[in-house]
Amino acid sequence: MQVGMLTARHRNDTMDTVVNFAVEAGFDCLEVEIRPGCAHLSVDMDAAQAADIVAQVRDAGLEISQMSCFVDISAADEATRAANQDAMRAAVELASANGVQNVGCLAGLPCGTMSRDETIDQIAAPFYNELCPIAADHGVRFAMENWFATNIMHLGHFERIFDAVPHGNFGLNFDPSHLYHQQIDHLRAVEVFSERIFHSHAKDTEIVRHKLEWFGNRDERTWWRYVIPGYGELDWGVYIARLRDNGFDGTLSIEHEDRAMGREEGFIKGCNFLRIYA
Repeated sequence: MQVGMLTARHRNDTMDTVVNFAVEAGFDCLEVEIRPGCAHLSVDMDAAQAADIVAQVRDAGLEISQMSCFVDISAADEATRAANQDAMRAAVELASANGVQNVGCLAGLPCGTMSRDETIDQIAAPFYNELCPIAADHGVRFAMENWFATNIMHLGHFERIFDAVPHGNFGLNFDPSHLYHQQIDHLRAVEVFSERIFHSHAKDTEIVRHKLEWFGNRDERTWWRYVIPGYGELDWGVYIARLRDNGFDGTLSIEHEDRAMGREEGFIKGCNFLRIYA
C-alpha cells in the first residue's frame, strides 16, 4: 500500500510548499483537494495551469492518489447545489485530463427538512446516476467519504446509495474513524463493501472515557475526537490486514484533524506510524 496525505490543511499554500514537505516527510503520494478556492490546485484553474501543477507533483517523485472535491451536492440552496454539482463535473474533467483515476466526493448532506434516505433517493442518486457514465467514459471513478454528517451516516445508508447507484465506478473513500465513534463495525464494513473501497482515509479516533462517563454518548462531540493514526483506539495492523485480505492495495491517505498536533508534526508522525504496516 501507499501512504499519502490529504492536502486540505495546505489549501492556502502553493504546490511548492506541499510538494517540498511531502517529499521530505517521506510520503508516496498526495490526495489533492481541488474544491473551488484551493491555492495549490483547483477546479477553478485553466487546463494548462492545472497540468503544470500536476507535472510538478510527479516530477518530484510523488503520485496523485486522488483529486478530492468535497462539496455538498445536495445543498438546500438551489444555486449552491448547482454550483457544487458543476464543480463535481469539472473535477471529472480535471482528473481525466491528468490521468487521475479517483475523484473524492461526498454523498451530500441532508437537504433542508428531508431525511438522509429521501435526499439519497431524490437528489444524490439521480445526480450520480447521471454523472457516473460520463466519468466512466473518462476513466474516472467516484470515492465518497463516509463522513457521518452526510447522507451515508451508517451502513444502511451505504446499502441504500449503492442499490440506487449501481455503477461500478461509484464507491468509497473509506474512513474508519467516522464509523468507530458511532460504534459501527468498520472491519465488517470492509468485508461487506470491499468492492466499493477505492481509497482509504487514515484518521484515528480517541474516545475520551472520563467525558463519556460524565456526559454520556448523546452529548455530540464532547467525548471523542479525531487524532493522527496510532494515537487513538483503532488497531491499524488489523484494519490494514483486513483491507489486504479483501483485495485493497491502494492508498492510506492521512486526513489531519488532530487538534493536539501541529500540521507538519501530525503528518510526519502519522506517516512514520503507518510505515510499520503499509
